[in-house]
Amino acid sequence: MARYYVNIIKQSNGDREVHKLTCPYFPSKNNYLGEFPTCQEAVTEAKKYYDQVNGCYYCTTECHSG
Repeated sequence: MARYYVNIIKQSNGDREVHKLTCPYFPSKNNYLGEFPTCQEAVTEAKKYYDQVNGCYYCTTECHSG
């Protein structure tokens, strides 16, 4: 399982991105979501707090929707 965090600063398109702790683009301002077996579960958790959530293109590619 990996540790997941959500960036508390919105991207220019309004997304808040979910990152793994090991991401090269790990945000300095973040909220810890927890440990999950998949990024899909981490994104679901982040959606409990934020309306617009996406996976990071670099560390959670399978959850990034472009």
